[in-house]
Amino acid sequence: MADSWNTDTGEAVYRSRDAEELVMGWQEKLFSQYEMELFQNEAACQTPLDRQYHTEVKALNKAKGRRNHRIFTYTDHDRYTSSSPTFLAERMASVRHRRQDRRTMDCSVPKSKIVNWEPTAEFVKSSHVVNNAMQTMHIMGDLAPPGRLGQKENEYLLVTIKTDGSGTVIVKPDFNKGKEPYRIVTTGEKRDVWRLTVENVCTTMQPEEKEREQNMYKDLYVRHKEYLNSLVGQDFEMPPIGILRYMMNGEIVSAKGFEYDNLYIHFFMELPNSNLPFQSLSGVTQTCRTKTLGKESVAFFSYPFSFEAFYMSEKESEESIPQWPVIYFKVLSLDSWQRFRTEGYGYLLFPAMPGMLCTLQRF
Repeated sequence: MADSWNTDTGEAVYRSRDAEELVMGWQEKLFSQYEMELFQNEAACQTPLDRQYHTEVKALNKAKGRRNHRIFTYTDHDRYTSSSPTFLAERMASVRHRRQDRRTMDCSVPKSKIVNWEPTAEFVKSSHVVNNAMQTMHIMGDLAPPGRLGQKENEYLLVTIKTDGSGTVIVKPDFNKGKEPYRIVTTGEKRDVWRLTVENVCTTMQPEEKEREQNMYKDLYVRHKEYLNSLVGQDFEMPPIGILRYMMNGEIVSAKGFEYDNLYIHFFMELPNSNLPFQSLSGVTQTCRTKTLGKESVAFFSYPFSFEAFYMSEKESEESIPQWPVIYFKVLSLDSWQRFRTEGYGYLLFPAMPGMLCTLQRF
């Protein structure tokens, strides 16, 4: 008997009577059953847009009715958001309304020139702000059971399309591109499952258009690179011949394992064959309280420092490699009487490669 069981658990696709296919234009308003009932009542129309919708709904009722059934749209002019406003957003909106109500006619106007009617090229370049106004269109679906259309809680967002004047189009969710359909599960008693497929049926770009677009992108990248180079500069300062230039940007991160709290670090550099004063080659970190991490008491300084030195070689040979400078550390602690104690010492040769220097521990 077990041989006659069907072990194929694959999925099959069937055509449903609830399927609906519509062709709509950009920002084309398709009313839902809820809106058809709402805008029939002229008393419920408060804004000019509401009154316009009232006129359009009356015209639809006199004609053959709306051509859509479950699918409808919210255009850029509709008051729709895919998420409910937060408590803070509602309160801030009321604050803005109160501020507008308190405005008087004799409010001060800035005396500076607000609009520059004849901007120069330099003014446009320095004051330009990228502000592409986006237009939005929401394609919705009334996913209520048959015979119960027109209830607000059964409205579900299917697709959101945004575009600007430069030809950029944002589609959410993205086109399926051969992948499985999106799944929409309703929140009703039966928890119906709907399958959403988003396909791009636009005509394919011609090879000439693709080449033109690629050239445009290349030109854009070249202009952006030139802009960055203008900010950084083209000149790279080279040291004179026979002079070694050493630059170090370091950070004293932490010290751990010392007996007392309130630590600080005194450090100084020793340069070979140098006559510079001691003060110019030394530094002191801030005093830092320790923090227990595991079994260790760690003081986090995060103290940055920078150092630059030049070395002039009299003989240009491999044997005349200079001695690397040394950086010395002295860890001290400070008590409540403002007395300091030496907790430990350490030293490190200047690194020839970038990376972490060391971690100061008790010696």
